[in-house]
Amino acid sequence: MDQAEKLRTSTGKESLETSAPLSRPRLVCPRVLSVTSGKGGVGKTNVVANLALAFTQMGKRVLVFDADLGLANIDVLLGLTPQYSIEHLLSGEKSFFDILVRGPGGMSILPASSGVFDLVDLDDHQKIFLLNELDLVVEEVDILLIDTCAGISSNVMYFNTAAQDSIVVVTPEPTSITDAYALIKVLSTKFKKKHFMALVNFVPNAQEAEEVYRRISLVAERFLESISIEYLGFIPRDEKIPLAVRHQRPVLELYPRAPSSKRFIELAKALSERPLQDQNHGHIQFFLKKLLQCQSSSHPEEGVD
Repeated sequence: MDQAEKLRTSTGKESLETSAPLSRPRLVCPRVLSVTSGKGGVGKTNVVANLALAFTQMGKRVLVFDADLGLANIDVLLGLTPQYSIEHLLSGEKSFFDILVRGPGGMSILPASSGVFDLVDLDDHQKIFLLNELDLVVEEVDILLIDTCAGISSNVMYFNTAAQDSIVVVTPEPTSITDAYALIKVLSTKFKKKHFMALVNFVPNAQEAEEVYRRISLVAERFLESISIEYLGFIPRDEKIPLAVRHQRPVLELYPRAPSSKRFIELAKALSERPLQDQNHGHIQFFLKKLLQCQSSSHPEEGVD
């Protein structure tokens, strides 16, 4: 039985309507990670796909939420052809479990839609509905990875705030560094998010990656108050990555000994060993309440200075 089917049978509507106990002890706090970026084209979705596979290889139950709702990417990257998408969920045509698809390693994927303009900017009701749906299964997975779209749209702000930790993917390009700072600025000033993790992608060596991190940290330390940006490491520039993309498979699956594959394994291990920021409030509903509190006092800005 694949993981998507297990989710359907263990967390279906019937079990929710009864007081029957779950088949396993309640998780204190599943890990909810958003992977985000200020600029497109930095390899964010590739990071999500390979990181998810690395977690499954560690025996973790992984759910990937493609939150780039109007421009689905991860299913294309993995060579999947979902019959249904989040569009069918929001319209009420299909249930959460109907649209789940299985990916490499047994990961479950909640696929987005492609070319659906109405999903680019969800209204408050749709956002709350999605988080409520995720809350139904969050106890049945160990890792929830949210793959946001790039930029500072309301959807990006929303799903980053709904995560315990946000991984900001950045490359050495000046525009990527500038836009990563802009994203951090909006999340910290308007939505009170104070901790971020920086992952540097497409770099030849550790020295260049550390320099990119140093540049972002110095600017943030100078202009933003009470935030911390943790250096999560880097993914090296690797000729095997574009080859794997062309084959629509994760580089970790196709070339497990590639330098980038080794880094994804190390990254997954480091993330899994991190202490959770809040052991008492680890479910989506808690993040939803925190988000609504932030929204009541501020609104996302359209741009940054």
